[in-house]
Amino acid sequence: MTRRMSASPLLLGIDIGTTGAKVVLVDGRDANAIAHRLVEYPLHMPRPNWCEQDPEDWWRAVAAAVRAVMEAERIEAGRVAGIGLSGQMHGLVALDTAGGVIRPAILWNDQRTADQCEEITRAVGAERLIQLTGNIALTGFTAPKILWMREHEADAYARIESILLPKDYIRFRLSGERFTDASDASGTLLLDVAQRDWSGAMLEALDIPRAWLAPVTESDAASTRLGAAAARELGLLEGTPIAAGAGDQAAQAVGSGIVDEGTVCVTIGTSGVVFAPMHTYRPEPQGRLHCFCHAVPGMWHLMGVMLSAGGSLRWLRDLLGDEFNEHACYLGRDPYEILTNEAGRIAPGAGGLVFLPYLTGERTPHNDPNARGVFFGLSLEHRRPHLARAVLEGITFGLCDGLDLLRESGVRAREIRVSGGGARSAVWRQMMADIFGEAVTACDSPHGAAMGAALLAGAASGVFRDVRSASRMVRTGVQRTEPGAAAEVYPDLRARYRALYPALRDEFACTRAAD
Repeated sequence: MTRRMSASPLLLGIDIGTTGAKVVLVDGRDANAIAHRLVEYPLHMPRPNWCEQDPEDWWRAVAAAVRAVMEAERIEAGRVAGIGLSGQMHGLVALDTAGGVIRPAILWNDQRTADQCEEITRAVGAERLIQLTGNIALTGFTAPKILWMREHEADAYARIESILLPKDYIRFRLSGERFTDASDASGTLLLDVAQRDWSGAMLEALDIPRAWLAPVTESDAASTRLGAAAARELGLLEGTPIAAGAGDQAAQAVGSGIVDEGTVCVTIGTSGVVFAPMHTYRPEPQGRLHCFCHAVPGMWHLMGVMLSAGGSLRWLRDLLGDEFNEHACYLGRDPYEILTNEAGRIAPGAGGLVFLPYLTGERTPHNDPNARGVFFGLSLEHRRPHLARAVLEGITFGLCDGLDLLRESGVRAREIRVSGGGARSAVWRQMMADIFGEAVTACDSPHGAAMGAALLAGAASGVFRDVRSASRMVRTGVQRTEPGAAAEVYPDLRARYRALYPALRDEFACTRAAD
């Protein structure tokens, strides 16, 4: 490879998302992304409420994305000073004694483990569970997946030698070693979140061997180094340091400058997240919010999660079919841009149409795996723009539920930063400001968790002094959106949205029983 740029150190951030692996190459002088690549992979739903992926697809996508970035920018392998990892949380990757994957990974949005969650709550006790792990037992978490394997796939369960989270499986392929970090491990329901290490009490109560679990480090630790075989496959240098990294939302926060109390981040990806850093461990008493370790050593965060935020808009795009998407391609436009712009031409309230974005169940604020998506109020007068407006409003109402819980928990935000796909739409930013009743500021970097992973690699390899100094280099932009006239009508519209879930909750439970 030929040298093309100045000799500043470069950092490679890798994010194992739900839809694809994203790789970003960051200049260590100014935390500026100079190249990025996304390689997609499939999501498998073999049965209702199941969501799985093949970890080999993750690895192939990572290898392709890294090679593409390095070759396109003609980067010498020795220029990469460190590798950082991030990824979707809660996924279960079970390995055998040879390091082979036993079964497809069970993902964060998989809903099959409701019975196991009840079993965990009985075994540990609801209050003690929240105090130990910062959370209630939810279907997305890793521990109930392990119990489900034990109860439903006994032969596969008997072959388990170790268990890894998605990003940590990629570390295993890069280095041959097993490590995790406190932020990602927080989402397993097996971590003592206050102490930032595995909980002996949880492991004993659930009869899960500690030997199955990888050692826990802080996110900025240089956990392992790149092995020879992976270095050849990726076009990198053997021995390159690999940072412990972080779960996707903690990494997203680092990549968006959300590292101190007083700033709240709202992120719209496949899921939707409200995120508030804390200097102390303060779980929400009822477990309506997650309390996890931050990627910043010695910090924690409260977080509300919607399972289908941007995923709901993607569902609508796909529902409209090939003709719509091919026409958008013919016009040289993004289908999402068309939908959001059409939504912007419809008055608040979408002509009386309300959308509940519970396509794969819901976490915040309902914690109900049985909840389902609903269009309420459909009539002959409704067209595609009304559907788009209702979907955007439903997602934003759901995010506001999370913000309200943060406020109830004592979070006082000086600033609300928005990131992810929704932040790039002026229509959606205005809707968020109107519904939240507060100004929102769009983050400049579109690279989110991958950028955060690269910054953690910089802290681990000595390019940056620490995580905070790296994160503060991120340019957050000046796209500030103030609430407009619609802010006055949204409280009544949101009250109608909030009334629908309690009215339908029993029907959702009946639907699960029928399944």
